[in-house]
Amino acid sequence: MIEVIETYFGELLLKLITVSLPLTVIAFTIGLILALFIAIMRMSSNKVLKAISGFYISLVRGTPLLVQLFIIFYGLPTIGIVIDPYPSAVIGFSINISAYAAESIRGSILSIPNGQWEAAKSLGMNFPQTMRRIIIPQATRVAIPPLSNTLISLVKDTSLASIVLVAEMFRRAQEVAAVRPGIILQVYLLVALLYWLIVIGLTSLQNRYEKYLNRYIKGASS
Repeated sequence: MIEVIETYFGELLLKLITVSLPLTVIAFTIGLILALFIAIMRMSSNKVLKAISGFYISLVRGTPLLVQLFIIFYGLPTIGIVIDPYPSAVIGFSINISAYAAESIRGSILSIPNGQWEAAKSLGMNFPQTMRRIIIPQATRVAIPPLSNTLISLVKDTSLASIVLVAEMFRRAQEVAAVRPGIILQVYLLVALLYWLIVIGLTSLQNRYEKYLNRYIKGASS
């Protein structure tokens, strides 16, 4: 195991930093933007928008991410739509994240008591001001745990990008294992270790951000 770490740790870590993590950040950012619009549609009084967003969430959450990636990368070319590996992964992960994050965002906004809206209205705040000063800070604190869990899941799910030929960390580990089958276990254990360390770091950042939000909310309410 020591020999495997000495030989491949730096190479796999580089793949994690230069491919897997950027893929996570890009897909999560796009997914959150889509999720915000979908959440607003879900809360809309317009029945058509509500139905469309509900169907979208049901479809995406009801099908495996792996199948979605296969449809995008291997299925669409059969009808003339060819997308390169990296954009295919970004599209697939972003769509998947948007459906899960939309429900987290919607739930966090709905968790804010109606009295908060009424108080903002009595102070003469318009809708954007109410959202920015009252609702979003409180809703963010509620949404952070589920969204953080979604982000952590996405970090691990980037290993599925190897299926669509993205040269990320897990695919490189597969290549190494194919050439040196005698160290398959050690290589995959090393990959698991690197994912675990990233998850520990993200969990620590989540805890710190939650504490910051708690202080911010207390300061704003005092």
